[in-house]
Amino acid sequence: MPDGGDAVVPVLIGGRWEEARATRWADVFNPSRGVRIARTPLCGADDVNRAVTAAAGAFPAWAETPAVERARVMFRLRELLVREQEALASLVSREHGKTRSEARAGVQRGIEVVEFACGLPSLLAGDHVQNLAPGIDCTAVRHPLGVCVGITPFNFPVMVPLWMLPVALTCGNTFVLKPSEKTPLSAIRLAELFHEAGLPDGVLNVVHGDQECVTALVTHPQVQAISFVGSTRVAQAVHELGTRLGKRVQAGGGAKNHLLVLPDADLEVALSGVLASAFGCAGERCMAGSVVAPIGNGADEFVERLCERVGALTVGPTDTGDEPDMGPVISSEARDRVVGYLAGAEMEGARVCADGRRRQFDTNGFLLGPSVVDAVEPTMRVAREEVFGPLLAVLRAPDLETALSGGAASGFGNGAVLFTRSGPAAREFARRFPAGMLGINVGVPAPMAWFPFAGWNRSFFGDLHMQGVEGMQFYTRQQVIMARW
Repeated sequence: MPDGGDAVVPVLIGGRWEEARATRWADVFNPSRGVRIARTPLCGADDVNRAVTAAAGAFPAWAETPAVERARVMFRLRELLVREQEALASLVSREHGKTRSEARAGVQRGIEVVEFACGLPSLLAGDHVQNLAPGIDCTAVRHPLGVCVGITPFNFPVMVPLWMLPVALTCGNTFVLKPSEKTPLSAIRLAELFHEAGLPDGVLNVVHGDQECVTALVTHPQVQAISFVGSTRVAQAVHELGTRLGKRVQAGGGAKNHLLVLPDADLEVALSGVLASAFGCAGERCMAGSVVAPIGNGADEFVERLCERVGALTVGPTDTGDEPDMGPVISSEARDRVVGYLAGAEMEGARVCADGRRRQFDTNGFLLGPSVVDAVEPTMRVAREEVFGPLLAVLRAPDLETALSGGAASGFGNGAVLFTRSGPAAREFARRFPAGMLGINVGVPAPMAWFPFAGWNRSFFGDLHMQGVEGMQFYTRQQVIMARW
């Protein structure tokens, strides 16, 4: 594991940790301090080709390994992850800036996918019908695809790779992982644990990089499938390029999640849910609530109490013994982008009622306080675009119909939440809001491992989602055998 500002993150190719053949590098920061802790090589086609070739070479033997044996690797991995959970959480906090509790929760959600993968042999069993026609039997079986690629974001450097790796590998595929160049250290440690669990050399490979590396991976002729999580712009580009080349692609994009609050809602439940949704993980997650729509009368009281609660949230570095409510954002550029959205909202006529720019901090880290802007109109940028930071827009609505229409107009479709005591209103919301993951009095409706992470519209490109049975279906293809004896 590289340690120190000048240490270069290695690549994993064919079971060996090596220095990349890169000519460009990116800095890895501790966001709490604003100091460099490592350098990531930005790999090109040479490193990518070596990694894919190693994965292709390991595929025949791994695909022939019985599924129960592949699952036993996941059983051992699960025990290692549980053992290392605190150390992994500490590493995530250091290179990403999450609070320790947020980092710990992300590791736990990844462990749950590993646990799901331990049971995959039963889902891979196939179907059989004897005497389908006179003297003819029919059997449907599943086969792995070959070399699969995972391109993962900075915001969940343990959890998102574990959305992909356990399912893909247990299904019999080999893999090349490209983690975010901003947070590569967690992925390096994950790969070490996979090998400690008994994964054969070449089955999992790791490269690093930016657009050049991504393009080389997506276009490589031996790559059969690509799993991607990132911005909508890049997700759409990866999906279009990959599918044009005949590859399977699942690409999760951005979001503009709406939080609807009816007048009959339990105010304390709604406030706590909105705060956790909007400012958990510093707002840097695709399930973050970035628009709250208080509906009808009671909106004034809700906004007043919301801004009071936001003003009381503690913000600070996450690499100390203290646990703030919110840590830093990932980079100075991310902080500047959020500040730019705040300034733009003011210029367009919105009112900043909780201003994170006024917070003062004792470190040079990428810290920014949480902010709320009221009197937002649907046409404003802050209401339409993904901010990906600790900024919540208040889009008041006179009735539920208006709030539902506002959510539909965003064009995204990751998640949405309704706070209410009304069964009919909840049913109407669940039937009509065009998003793949809905919460009713649940602030962050991210599903457990055996359900799909089911984004819609501009939040997902592809047919089969990550996690659950859909994940298994994505990483396998069916073969039907008709036999007469």
